[in-house]
Amino acid sequence: MSKYSISAFIAGLIFSFGLLLSGMANPEKVLGFLDLFGAWDPSLALVMGGAIAVGLPLFTVAKKRATSVLGTPIQLPAKRDIDRRLILGSLAFGIGWGLAGFCPGPGIVAAGALKSGAIVFALSMIGGMWVFHLLEKRKA
Repeated sequence: MSKYSISAFIAGLIFSFGLLLSGMANPEKVLGFLDLFGAWDPSLALVMGGAIAVGLPLFTVAKKRATSVLGTPIQLPAKRDIDRRLILGSLAFGIGWGLAGFCPGPGIVAAGALKSGAIVFALSMIGGMWVFHLLEKRKA
């Protein structure tokens, strides 16, 4: 097993525990956060704020580097314009998050815990990615 596989596994494990600990793998908690005009649960705003506080300085450093600590190339997105694809993708993501109570990471973690709704979500997400891939292939 390579050092990249081990570091990816450890990072994924830490991320999964963080999602479970924060409640983001619980669709009821997520839907409570999204219910702005009902019984709003603001606790996930603290989770998101914490993620930004950790990520922002690290991305600032990453922008100045060509390689990661492990020596692999750092590939940050170069495209910065807001276009139709970004808006439609964001809408699809938000609608899916609001309907299911999952976004991709927490959905996969909850599917790993064999929660039936999360398994349906993960399979639907994979199906959507497959359809997107087919449509992109047709365009090329």
